[in-house]
Amino acid sequence: MKRLFIIVLSILIFLPSFGSLFVYASFKINQDEIAKTICVQRKQVFNSCNGRCELQKSIKKYSDNERKMQDKLKDKVELVYVQNTVEIDFEVIPVVISKKNTSILFEKKPVSVSHSTFHPPLC
Repeated sequence: MKRLFIIVLSILIFLPSFGSLFVYASFKINQDEIAKTICVQRKQVFNSCNGRCELQKSIKKYSDNERKMQDKLKDKVELVYVQNTVEIDFEVIPVVISKKNTSILFEKKPVSVSHSTFHPPLC
C-alpha cells in the first residue's frame, strides 16, 4: 500500500513536466482526424501540414497556461509561522499494586490509647 501511494505521488509530482509530451502524444494519436477536420490547410491539394499547425497552437496554448500559472505562483506571498515550543518530559511512574495487609496491627481494633508520648501544653 505504501509503494502504491509513493508511486501515485511521484507521478503527480512529475505530471506537469510531461505536459507537452501529453499534448504531442494526443496529437500523434489523432493526427489523421486533425488533418482532415481541423487543419487550416485541409482544403489544399498538396497539404504538407498534416495538422502540425494545430499541434503548434496546442503547444503554444499549453505553454501560455503554464506561464500564467507560474506568474500566479510568483505573485503569492508565502508566510511561514514558527512557534518555539518547550518540550516537557514526563516520567512514567510505575503503578504499585497494594497487597492485602497481613500485618497484625491492622487486624485488631485498638484497645487503649497511650498518653505518654503526647502531652498537651500547660496553660
